Amino acid sequence: MGFWLASDADAKRAQARGGWLKRFDPRYWTVNFPRPMMAAATTLAPDALRVDAVFYRADDLAGLIWEAEDRLDHPLLRYETARDFTGCTLVFRWRSSGLMPLDAVNGPTLTIEGRDRQGRPRSWYVRLWNYARGTPQDARITLDFAALDGGFLLPGEADPVWAGDIDRLFLSLVPPGYTGHDDVLPAPGEAWVELTGMRCDGAGSVLAIGQVLVPPHGAGIATGFDDGYSQTPARLLGQALALGYRGAIDHYVGMSHYFRLGWDAGSGRFLASRTGGVLNVACAAWHRDFLRHARALGFETILSLSWELLDQHCWEDWKQRAPDGTPALTGWDPPSTLLSPACGPAMDYLRAVAAAFASLAVEAGVPVRFQCGEPWWWVRADGTICLHDAAARAKLGVGVDAVGSILGPQPAAVRAVLDAAGALLAQSTVSVCAAVRGVAPGAETLLLAYLPTVLDPRTPDVARANLPTGWARPAFDRLQLEDYDWVTAGDAASSARGAAAATARLGYPVAQQDYMTGFVLRPEDGPAMWPLIDAAGEAARARGVPRIFVWALPQVVRDGFTRFAIGEGQVQAFDDVDFPLALGREASAAPAFSTAIVTTAAGVEQRNSDWADARARYDAGPGVRSESDMGLLLAFFRARRGAARAFRFRDPFDQSSAIDGLSDPRPGDQRLGTGDGKRVSFTLVKSYGDDDPQVRTIARPVAGSVRVAVGGAERLTGWTLDGGVVTFGTAPAAGAAVTAGFRFDVPVRFAADSLEVSAATFRAGTAPSVPLIEVRA
Repeated sequence: MGFWLASDADAKRAQARGGWLKRFDPRYWTVNFPRPMMAAATTLAPDALRVDAVFYRADDLAGLIWEAEDRLDHPLLRYETARDFTGCTLVFRWRSSGLMPLDAVNGPTLTIEGRDRQGRPRSWYVRLWNYARGTPQDARITLDFAALDGGFLLPGEADPVWAGDIDRLFLSLVPPGYTGHDDVLPAPGEAWVELTGMRCDGAGSVLAIGQVLVPPHGAGIATGFDDGYSQTPARLLGQALALGYRGAIDHYVGMSHYFRLGWDAGSGRFLASRTGGVLNVACAAWHRDFLRHARALGFETILSLSWELLDQHCWEDWKQRAPDGTPALTGWDPPSTLLSPACGPAMDYLRAVAAAFASLAVEAGVPVRFQCGEPWWWVRADGTICLHDAAARAKLGVGVDAVGSILGPQPAAVRAVLDAAGALLAQSTVSVCAAVRGVAPGAETLLLAYLPTVLDPRTPDVARANLPTGWARPAFDRLQLEDYDWVTAGDAASSARGAAAATARLGYPVAQQDYMTGFVLRPEDGPAMWPLIDAAGEAARARGVPRIFVWALPQVVRDGFTRFAIGEGQVQAFDDVDFPLALGREASAAPAFSTAIVTTAAGVEQRNSDWADARARYDAGPGVRSESDMGLLLAFFRARRGAARAFRFRDPFDQSSAIDGLSDPRPGDQRLGTGDGKRVSFTLVKSYGDDDPQVRTIARPVAGSVRVAVGGAERLTGWTLDGGVVTFGTAPAAGAAVTAGFRFDVPVRFAADSLEVSAATFRAGTAPSVPLIEVRA
């Protein structure tokens, strides 16, 4: 497969060649709110949206938001930034229940954030009731942005809005008991509002939008409610489809937004509650819409549930604990905590949640596919395993007192406790899957295991607890593996060993496995990480894994990751041999890009570059100077079976990492990346240009030519070369520049399956044509 990272510049080109979007399209509104309340926006029709919400405190406030700048979509799918709203009129019908009514003092208000005519930051507060016709719960609202006033009472308190430079519109939704103070409401307040018959007219009511449709490329996508709750399901799923993802979607239902909460006076906290059902109304509404849209677009949804919960809303006796009694906490902010598989109430809760999501799938008329997502006993960085909550201690017995840090091989007594803990973990997953099958007897069940933790070589016995034999086939229908710590470190060897070890331990054939590719936490790491992630997916495919999932949609969209199938396929049939060097020295070279150019009637050009990297063509005919050369060429052509098999070719004009493409390589020629103390693998690249360089991946360096430096000092040892990837035995220190110099070949094939030669024309001094074309390696 191939990929590229689309940029902001690509977004503008996509919009210029794309289509049109009506401003205020229901799919593109978002919601925002403070914890612990919850809200979700869904689409009812092409001109209608709905917000469902649950309020817990008297100062809870949800915002329904329209952004002038699209910050959430993939660059190739964004709508244009248009801050001038002065020519627009927005009309819709408002219907609500459980909210402060339109005519109340704190009723729904449209906050407009932008700048005034002088360019100074300003906000205006437009009371919707001033522009409504109807009742406080059912009214038709007309907002003419050219004649809009803030202020509570009009015209006496009118504050004219300048709508020519707007950043954001924020429609506030509050409960009837809103006071602005954080008092707990007597009971959670459930509410909804529907905006139907939405219509935007006037100049500026239409926005350009990228409408790229990437052909299917064979990969699935992973999503998560914790990341996507603020957007409509139609928007999220539409992007996945447009970016070429098909088949199954692995959807993590979250650990921080799905639950109902109840006030616990004893702890002074809102805690997970089963009163009225385990899912809050906003989560349930969002997932109904998600499943409906997924079905309509042909996606199969896998609903994933983890064994963790946001710590601030978790009951204390549900938490796994270390020997000192402190809870198992993840590194997220705010942290989640791990639920103890030994705790009956905690597992009862998980079973209820799993059954509730399965019921939503049944209601939507889709097959139930349920994943146990990374269930494990938490192991801290110091090797301490958290088996010491009261429920676990009761079930594991006094032997658990001997278990603390499990770094290194453990004695027999500790191994026995770890085996027992593994049995408890396996039983917890069996019981949750049984709850799902109680709702949907034919449900497919899947297990997701995170290999760098459960097969950590520092803790060789941890698999007893966290990859228990109770998970062995046929406990689940499919085994899903992820290993992004190894992937983003460039540690392909550990990925291969881990997959083999998990397969051997649990017995699932490769045909019953799925693979989740890596995860890019920080956007600045994207350019270095995505090549490793893409390669890991292809390596899994080469192992025979039938389904690959890119993890995950939020990072794909943020970084502009665009996956595509290369027309002639990857260099799968590649002979690691050189084109006869003497024949290639006189070749002509023609690097080429693919640029679509549209010229308007006014003579203005719109240009869109379809390739992120040039693709070279060569003609090696001028190097054929004798009949013996001709014989050598024909033999080489036959050995490659014409265009079927690729090979190495030395570009006579660009074959070195040096700027001129010909000079001997030096270790500081090309920057490969910057060390972070963890990353060990760096891909060879050559950059062309300074301000906005075109970066070329080097997949076929010349053996023995590669020179590597870290922090400016050449490294003669301590690293290995695998294809075009340099892997260090010890990760370069944080902040150290990693550079390299090298000679390289270009992977090419013959451009055609026939090669025409004529002795008469050759003897007359006419060189044959021997076209070669670069292939993506």
